[in-house]
Amino acid sequence: MGMCLPCLGGAGDDVVPTPDPETRRRQLAEAAEKRQKETTYRGVKNPEAVERKKKKQEEMNKQEMTTSLSGGGGGLKWQVG
Repeated sequence: MGMCLPCLGGAGDDVVPTPDPETRRRQLAEAAEKRQKETTYRGVKNPEAVERKKKKQEEMNKQEMTTSLSGGGGGLKWQVG
């Protein structure tokens, strides 16, 4: 059965070998990350600016949380009586 196409003598050389499972897994993970980034920033002209703005907002939220927990005097005050 291996002699079906004798005229294609060197055709076996053109076949790309399948990579080992670890390499294949890594390639699939990289492709998935790339697709996810593309869909996240779809329609955004400057994704770096969006990331900077998001990080700045997170830092401001974190700073607000630390100042409110330390009793900076800027929160709600309870009045009894």
